[in-house]
Amino acid sequence: MKILSWTNIRLLLMFFLVIFLYSFTSYRNNHRKIVKVEVKILDNNTPFIKSETVNKLLIEKNNNAKNFTKETLVLNKLENSINKQLLIQKADVYITVDGVLKAVVKQKTPLGRICAENGSFYIDYEGNKMPFSDNYTARVPLISGDITGVKKEKLAQVLRTIYEDEFLQKNIIGVQVLPNGSLILENRNYDFKIDFGRTINIKRKFDNYKAFFQKAVSDSTLIKYKMINLKFTQQVVCIK
Repeated sequence: MKILSWTNIRLLLMFFLVIFLYSFTSYRNNHRKIVKVEVKILDNNTPFIKSETVNKLLIEKNNNAKNFTKETLVLNKLENSINKQLLIQKADVYITVDGVLKAVVKQKTPLGRICAENGSFYIDYEGNKMPFSDNYTARVPLISGDITGVKKEKLAQVLRTIYEDEFLQKNIIGVQVLPNGSLILENRNYDFKIDFGRTINIKRKFDNYKAFFQKAVSDSTLIKYKMINLKFTQQVVCIK
């Protein structure tokens, strides 16, 4: 009985050939030079950070990334260095099969703007501080008062609701935080203030305000009011 037939020998040869080709290809691929660096900024209609800035950061961190091979680049290190930038929410860095080092960057989303003597900054989507950008200024509600009087998660929830609603985004231009944690909102086109109360029943209060506004604007009665009270979820109280 033959231990190895010609068919088995050919299978073994093909197996070793595949391993050799795979190892050879992997070696060449890992030692291939980076041919260029590309940066893509998501939501580029609000360019808080320029692609040139990220490109420069990639090159500086690697003393000219184009001179490196795919094997020597540490992608996690590159991502971490970009993610440390205070205007960036997340960066994904990878290398294509043809040797292009790519970075896809998602910027932070500002929801409100704080201008104070001890420092000015944005409030981002998670309720954290976000610095101003030299490249772009976001049109978001101006926040005044003592923001420490309200939990940042609750303030962010109010600001997110405004940001994600087309009507509210155009209508609300200011948020004042009172010492007791209540909010006073400012309308763009009318002189009345909106007493929002504490940061509870947020969606219900805004739904009430939108329903009231649509009815009142059709009746031309909005100019008569000085204060719109949203504290009571079952009704909207208007003060002339």
